[in-house]
Amino acid sequence: MTLKTLAIVAATAAVLGACATHVAVAEPESAPQEWHLAIHGGAGVILRENLSAEQEAAYVAGLNEAMAAGAAVLRDGGSAVDAVQAAVLPMENSPLFNAGYGAVFAANGTHELDASIMDGRDRNAGSVAGVMHVKNPILAARAVMDRSEHVMFAGPGADAFAEAQGLEMVENSHFDTERRRKSLEHVLKERTRTAAERHGTVGAVAIDSHGNLAAATTTGGMTAKTPGRVGDAPLVGAATYAENGVCAVSATGHGEYFIRVGVAKTICDRVKLAGDSVGEAAQVALDEVAALGGDGGVIVMDGEGNVDFVFNSAGMYRGEISAKGASTAIFRAEPEGDE
Repeated sequence: MTLKTLAIVAATAAVLGACATHVAVAEPESAPQEWHLAIHGGAGVILRENLSAEQEAAYVAGLNEAMAAGAAVLRDGGSAVDAVQAAVLPMENSPLFNAGYGAVFAANGTHELDASIMDGRDRNAGSVAGVMHVKNPILAARAVMDRSEHVMFAGPGADAFAEAQGLEMVENSHFDTERRRKSLEHVLKERTRTAAERHGTVGAVAIDSHGNLAAATTTGGMTAKTPGRVGDAPLVGAATYAENGVCAVSATGHGEYFIRVGVAKTICDRVKLAGDSVGEAAQVALDEVAALGGDGGVIVMDGEGNVDFVFNSAGMYRGEISAKGASTAIFRAEPEGDE
Protein backbone atom coordinates (compact mmCIF):
# COMPACT_ATOMS: atom_id res chain seq x y z
CA MET A 1 0.00 0.00 0.00
CA THR A 2 1.43 3.41 -0.97
CA LEU A 3 1.65 6.42 1.27
CA LYS A 4 -1.03 8.07 -0.82
CA THR A 5 -3.39 5.16 -0.31
CA LEU A 6 -2.78 5.19 3.45
CA ALA A 7 -3.56 8.88 3.58
CA ILE A 8 -6.88 8.34 1.77
CA VAL A 9 -7.87 5.53 4.15
CA ALA A 10 -7.03 7.62 7.22
CA ALA A 11 -8.97 10.59 5.92
CA THR A 12 -12.01 8.44 5.20
CA ALA A 13 -11.95 6.98 8.71
CA ALA A 14 -11.74 10.44 10.22
CA VAL A 15 -14.76 11.64 8.22
CA LEU A 16 -16.82 8.60 9.17
CA GLY A 17 -15.86 9.03 12.82
CA ALA A 18 -16.90 12.67 12.75
CA CYS A 19 -20.25 11.79 11.26
CA ALA A 20 -20.97 9.06 13.77
CA THR A 21 -23.46 9.97 16.51
CA HIS A 22 -22.47 8.97 20.03
CA VAL A 23 -25.44 7.48 21.88
CA ALA A 24 -25.13 7.59 25.68
CA VAL A 25 -26.62 4.61 27.48
CA ALA A 26 -28.44 5.77 30.59
CA GLU A 27 -27.70 3.91 33.79
CA PRO A 28 -30.86 2.27 35.12
CA GLU A 29 -32.15 4.11 38.16
CA SER A 30 -32.39 2.00 41.30
CA ALA A 31 -35.85 1.78 42.76
CA PRO A 32 -36.29 3.76 45.97
CA GLN A 33 -36.30 1.76 49.18
CA GLU A 34 -39.81 0.93 50.36
CA TRP A 35 -40.43 1.96 53.96
CA HIS A 36 -41.50 -0.70 56.45
CA LEU A 37 -42.25 -0.69 60.18
CA ALA A 38 -42.80 -3.54 62.65
CA ILE A 39 -43.78 -3.32 66.32
CA HIS A 40 -44.32 -5.55 69.33
CA GLY A 41 -46.22 -5.02 72.55
CA GLY A 42 -44.65 -7.81 74.58
CA ALA A 43 -44.51 -11.61 74.53
CA GLY A 44 -45.60 -14.26 77.01
CA VAL A 45 -48.34 -16.76 77.76
CA ILE A 46 -50.94 -14.99 75.64
CA LEU A 47 -53.74 -17.43 74.89
CA ARG A 48 -56.99 -16.74 73.08
CA GLU A 49 -59.02 -18.25 75.90
CA ASN A 50 -57.50 -15.77 78.35
CA LEU A 51 -58.48 -12.68 76.34
CA SER A 52 -62.07 -11.53 76.00
CA ALA A 53 -63.21 -10.16 72.66
CA GLU A 54 -63.16 -6.67 74.17
CA GLN A 55 -59.61 -7.09 75.46
CA GLU A 56 -58.39 -8.46 72.15
CA ALA A 57 -60.01 -5.56 70.31
CA ALA A 58 -58.35 -3.08 72.68
CA TYR A 59 -54.90 -4.57 72.07
CA VAL A 60 -55.41 -4.59 68.32
CA ALA A 61 -56.49 -0.95 68.47
CA GLY A 62 -53.41 -0.12 70.52
CA LEU A 63 -51.13 -1.84 68.02
CA ASN A 64 -52.82 -0.08 65.12
CA GLU A 65 -52.44 3.31 66.80
CA ALA A 66 -48.73 2.69 67.31
CA MET A 67 -48.24 1.56 63.71
CA ALA A 68 -50.16 4.53 62.36
CA ALA A 69 -47.94 6.93 64.29
CA GLY A 70 -44.75 5.38 62.96
CA ALA A 71 -46.09 5.01 59.43
CA ALA A 72 -47.05 8.68 59.30
CA VAL A 73 -43.38 9.58 59.74
CA LEU A 74 -42.15 7.15 57.08
CA ARG A 75 -44.90 7.97 54.61
CA ASP A 76 -43.79 11.61 54.66
CA GLY A 77 -40.16 10.67 53.99
CA GLY A 78 -39.08 10.87 57.63
CA SER A 79 -36.25 8.92 59.21
CA ALA A 80 -36.43 5.42 60.61
CA VAL A 81 -35.23 6.62 64.01
CA ASP A 82 -38.03 9.19 64.20
CA ALA A 83 -40.49 6.50 63.14
CA VAL A 84 -39.58 3.96 65.83
CA GLN A 85 -39.78 6.70 68.45
CA ALA A 86 -43.19 7.77 67.18
CA ALA A 87 -44.41 4.18 67.15
CA VAL A 88 -43.57 3.36 70.75
CA LEU A 89 -44.85 6.63 72.22
CA PRO A 90 -48.56 5.64 72.01
CA MET A 91 -47.73 2.36 73.74
CA GLU A 92 -45.90 4.24 76.50
CA ASN A 93 -49.05 6.32 76.95
CA SER A 94 -51.41 3.34 77.01
CA PRO A 95 -52.45 1.43 80.16
CA LEU A 96 -52.45 -1.80 78.14
CA PHE A 97 -48.70 -2.14 77.73
CA ASN A 98 -45.88 -2.50 80.24
CA ALA A 99 -44.13 0.74 79.31
CA GLY A 100 -44.67 4.25 80.66
CA TYR A 101 -48.25 4.62 81.87
CA GLY A 102 -49.31 1.08 82.71
CA ALA A 103 -45.82 0.00 83.76
CA VAL A 104 -45.59 -2.76 86.37
CA PHE A 105 -44.73 -2.07 90.01
CA ALA A 106 -41.42 -2.87 91.65
CA ALA A 107 -41.57 -4.75 94.96
CA ASN A 108 -41.61 -1.48 96.93
CA GLY A 109 -44.65 -0.16 95.08
CA THR A 110 -42.83 2.26 92.77
CA HIS A 111 -42.13 2.23 89.05
CA GLU A 112 -38.65 2.13 87.47
CA LEU A 113 -38.66 2.45 83.70
CA ASP A 114 -36.06 1.58 81.05
CA ALA A 115 -35.71 2.46 77.36
CA SER A 116 -33.22 2.46 74.49
CA ILE A 117 -33.05 3.62 70.88
CA MET A 118 -30.47 3.05 68.12
CA ASP A 119 -29.85 4.63 64.73
CA GLY A 120 -28.51 2.21 62.13
CA ARG A 121 -26.84 4.95 60.08
CA ASP A 122 -23.91 5.37 62.47
CA ARG A 123 -24.88 3.00 65.31
CA ASN A 124 -25.42 5.94 67.58
CA ALA A 125 -27.58 5.00 70.55
CA GLY A 126 -29.12 6.31 73.74
CA SER A 127 -30.70 4.67 76.76
CA VAL A 128 -32.02 5.29 80.24
CA ALA A 129 -32.47 2.85 83.12
CA GLY A 130 -34.43 3.14 86.33
CA VAL A 131 -36.12 6.45 85.55
CA MET A 132 -39.03 7.29 87.80
CA HIS A 133 -40.29 10.70 86.72
CA VAL A 134 -39.83 11.31 83.00
CA LYS A 135 -43.22 10.72 81.41
CA ASN A 136 -41.86 9.10 78.26
CA PRO A 137 -38.62 7.17 78.75
CA ILE A 138 -38.10 6.75 75.00
CA LEU A 139 -37.82 10.54 74.66
CA ALA A 140 -35.20 10.53 77.40
CA ALA A 141 -33.25 7.80 75.59
CA ARG A 142 -33.43 9.82 72.37
CA ALA A 143 -32.17 12.91 74.19
CA VAL A 144 -29.20 10.94 75.53
CA MET A 145 -28.38 9.90 71.95
CA ASP A 146 -28.83 13.33 70.37
CA ARG A 147 -27.85 15.78 73.10
CA SER A 148 -25.08 14.14 75.10
CA GLU A 149 -21.71 12.56 74.54
CA HIS A 150 -22.87 9.44 76.36
CA VAL A 151 -24.94 6.37 75.53
CA MET A 152 -26.62 5.58 78.85
CA PHE A 153 -27.86 7.35 81.98
CA ALA A 154 -29.32 5.56 85.00
CA GLY A 155 -31.38 6.35 88.07
CA PRO A 156 -31.78 9.90 89.43
CA GLY A 157 -29.11 11.16 87.04
CA ALA A 158 -31.19 9.98 84.09
CA ASP A 159 -34.27 11.77 85.40
CA ALA A 160 -32.22 14.91 86.06
CA PHE A 161 -30.83 14.81 82.53
CA ALA A 162 -34.32 14.39 81.07
CA GLU A 163 -35.63 17.33 83.08
CA ALA A 164 -32.68 19.48 81.98
CA GLN A 165 -33.61 18.71 78.36
CA GLY A 166 -37.11 20.07 78.94
CA LEU A 167 -38.92 16.73 78.81
CA GLU A 168 -42.23 16.36 80.62
CA MET A 169 -41.82 15.12 84.20
CA VAL A 170 -44.51 13.49 86.34
CA GLU A 171 -45.02 12.09 89.81
CA ASN A 172 -44.20 8.40 90.00
CA SER A 173 -47.86 7.69 90.77
CA HIS A 174 -48.69 8.81 87.22
CA PHE A 175 -47.75 5.31 86.10
CA ASP A 176 -50.12 3.56 88.54
CA THR A 177 -52.90 1.34 87.23
CA GLU A 178 -55.18 -0.89 89.27
CA ARG A 179 -54.46 -3.88 87.05
CA ARG A 180 -50.72 -3.67 87.70
CA ARG A 181 -51.28 -3.16 91.43
CA LYS A 182 -53.25 -6.40 91.59
CA SER A 183 -50.39 -8.16 89.81
CA LEU A 184 -47.96 -6.83 92.40
CA GLU A 185 -50.17 -8.03 95.25
CA HIS A 186 -50.42 -11.47 93.63
CA VAL A 187 -46.64 -11.87 93.29
CA LEU A 188 -45.94 -10.66 96.82
CA LYS A 189 -48.56 -13.06 98.22
CA GLU A 190 -47.75 -16.13 96.12
CA ARG A 191 -43.97 -15.55 95.94
CA THR A 192 -44.01 -16.60 92.30
CA ARG A 193 -44.54 -14.88 88.96
CA THR A 194 -46.59 -15.87 85.96
CA ALA A 195 -44.94 -15.45 82.55
CA ALA A 196 -46.85 -12.21 82.09
CA GLU A 197 -45.48 -10.91 85.38
CA ARG A 198 -41.89 -11.82 84.47
CA HIS A 199 -41.74 -9.64 81.40
CA GLY A 200 -43.53 -7.24 79.11
CA THR A 201 -41.90 -4.74 76.80
CA VAL A 202 -42.78 -2.74 73.71
CA GLY A 203 -40.60 -1.94 70.74
CA ALA A 204 -40.29 -1.06 67.07
CA VAL A 205 -37.95 -1.53 64.11
CA ALA A 206 -38.10 0.36 60.82
CA ILE A 207 -36.46 1.09 57.50
CA ASP A 208 -37.01 4.43 55.80
CA SER A 209 -37.07 5.42 52.14
CA HIS A 210 -33.31 6.03 52.25
CA GLY A 211 -32.58 2.50 53.46
CA ASN A 212 -31.75 3.53 57.03
CA LEU A 213 -32.60 1.16 59.88
CA ALA A 214 -33.50 1.95 63.49
CA ALA A 215 -34.79 0.17 66.60
CA ALA A 216 -36.37 1.19 69.91
CA THR A 217 -37.38 -0.70 73.06
CA THR A 218 -39.08 0.53 76.24
CA THR A 219 -40.44 -1.20 79.35
CA GLY A 220 -41.59 -1.02 82.93
CA GLY A 221 -39.59 -4.14 83.76
CA MET A 222 -40.61 -7.12 85.85
CA THR A 223 -43.47 -7.20 88.36
CA ALA A 224 -42.22 -7.05 91.97
CA LYS A 225 -38.62 -6.68 90.86
CA THR A 226 -36.06 -5.67 93.44
CA PRO A 227 -35.65 -1.88 93.24
CA GLY A 228 -32.60 -1.06 91.15
CA ARG A 229 -32.89 -4.14 88.94
CA VAL A 230 -32.13 -3.42 85.28
CA GLY A 231 -33.29 -5.74 82.51
CA ASP A 232 -32.34 -6.01 78.88
CA ALA A 233 -34.50 -3.19 77.47
CA PRO A 234 -32.00 -0.35 78.01
CA LEU A 235 -28.97 -2.42 77.02
CA VAL A 236 -27.77 -1.91 73.46
CA GLY A 237 -26.96 -5.36 72.07
CA ALA A 238 -29.31 -7.17 74.43
CA ALA A 239 -32.80 -5.91 73.52
CA THR A 240 -32.00 -3.25 70.93
CA TYR A 241 -29.67 -3.07 67.95
CA ALA A 242 -29.61 -1.52 64.47
CA GLU A 243 -26.97 -1.41 61.75
CA ASN A 244 -27.67 -0.27 58.21
CA GLY A 245 -27.47 -3.02 55.64
CA VAL A 246 -27.53 -5.70 58.32
CA CYS A 247 -30.49 -5.74 60.68
CA ALA A 248 -32.62 -4.02 63.29
CA VAL A 249 -33.87 -5.83 66.40
CA SER A 250 -36.18 -5.12 69.33
CA ALA A 251 -36.66 -7.86 71.91
CA THR A 252 -39.12 -8.74 74.65
CA GLY A 253 -38.75 -11.48 77.21
CA HIS A 254 -37.10 -12.53 80.45
CA GLY A 255 -34.42 -9.87 80.50
CA GLU A 256 -31.76 -11.67 82.50
CA TYR A 257 -31.50 -14.39 79.84
CA PHE A 258 -31.55 -11.92 76.97
CA ILE A 259 -28.64 -10.07 78.58
CA ARG A 260 -26.64 -13.28 79.03
CA VAL A 261 -27.09 -14.24 75.39
CA GLY A 262 -26.76 -10.69 74.05
CA VAL A 263 -29.74 -11.46 71.87
CA ALA A 264 -29.93 -8.40 69.61
CA LYS A 265 -26.21 -8.29 68.81
CA THR A 266 -26.05 -12.07 68.40
CA ILE A 267 -28.77 -11.85 65.76
CA CYS A 268 -27.13 -9.02 63.83
CA ASP A 269 -23.70 -10.64 64.00
CA ARG A 270 -25.04 -13.90 62.61
CA VAL A 271 -26.65 -11.99 59.74
CA LYS A 272 -23.46 -10.02 59.09
CA LEU A 273 -20.84 -12.70 59.61
CA ALA A 274 -22.54 -16.05 59.08
CA GLY A 275 -24.93 -15.08 56.30
CA ASP A 276 -28.06 -16.11 58.21
CA SER A 277 -31.41 -14.61 57.37
CA VAL A 278 -32.79 -12.49 60.21
CA GLY A 279 -35.33 -15.22 60.99
CA GLU A 280 -32.68 -17.94 61.13
CA ALA A 281 -30.41 -15.79 63.29
CA ALA A 282 -33.25 -14.92 65.64
CA GLN A 283 -34.17 -18.57 66.08
CA VAL A 284 -30.57 -19.45 66.99
CA ALA A 285 -30.47 -16.67 69.59
CA LEU A 286 -33.82 -17.62 71.11
CA ASP A 287 -32.80 -21.28 71.21
CA GLU A 288 -29.85 -20.18 73.34
CA VAL A 289 -32.23 -18.22 75.60
CA ALA A 290 -34.49 -21.28 75.93
CA ALA A 291 -31.53 -23.55 76.72
CA LEU A 292 -30.72 -21.28 79.66
CA GLY A 293 -34.33 -21.32 80.87
CA GLY A 294 -35.71 -18.11 79.41
CA ASP A 295 -38.44 -17.21 76.95
CA GLY A 296 -39.62 -14.28 74.88
CA GLY A 297 -39.45 -12.99 71.34
CA VAL A 298 -37.99 -10.52 68.88
CA ILE A 299 -39.04 -8.45 65.91
CA VAL A 300 -36.27 -8.39 63.32
CA MET A 301 -35.76 -6.54 60.04
CA ASP A 302 -32.98 -7.09 57.52
CA GLY A 303 -31.11 -4.52 55.44
CA GLU A 304 -33.70 -4.77 52.66
CA GLY A 305 -36.64 -4.19 54.99
CA ASN A 306 -37.86 -7.78 55.25
CA VAL A 307 -39.51 -8.49 58.61
CA ASP A 308 -39.74 -11.59 60.77
CA PHE A 309 -41.37 -12.24 64.14
CA VAL A 310 -39.71 -15.00 66.14
CA PHE A 311 -40.77 -16.04 69.66
CA ASN A 312 -40.67 -19.11 71.88
CA SER A 313 -43.56 -18.00 74.07
CA ALA A 314 -47.24 -18.74 73.54
CA GLY A 315 -47.92 -15.38 71.94
CA MET A 316 -46.63 -11.91 71.16
CA TYR A 317 -48.54 -8.71 70.49
CA ARG A 318 -47.17 -7.66 67.11
CA GLY A 319 -47.83 -5.92 63.83
CA GLU A 320 -46.27 -4.52 60.69
CA ILE A 321 -47.13 -1.81 58.20
CA SER A 322 -45.80 -0.68 54.84
CA ALA A 323 -47.12 1.04 51.73
CA LYS A 324 -48.59 -2.36 50.78
CA GLY A 325 -50.79 -2.69 53.84
CA ALA A 326 -50.85 -3.56 57.52
CA SER A 327 -51.49 -6.55 59.76
CA THR A 328 -51.58 -7.38 63.45
CA ALA A 329 -51.39 -10.65 65.35
CA ILE A 330 -51.39 -11.81 68.95
CA PHE A 331 -51.50 -15.60 69.13
CA ARG A 332 -48.92 -18.06 67.87
CA ALA A 333 -51.14 -19.77 65.26
CA GLU A 334 -51.76 -16.59 63.29
CA PRO A 335 -49.71 -16.03 60.12
CA GLU A 336 -47.51 -12.98 59.73
CA GLY A 337 -47.10 -10.81 56.67
CA ASP A 338 -48.73 -7.87 54.98
CA GLU A 339 -52.27 -8.34 53.92
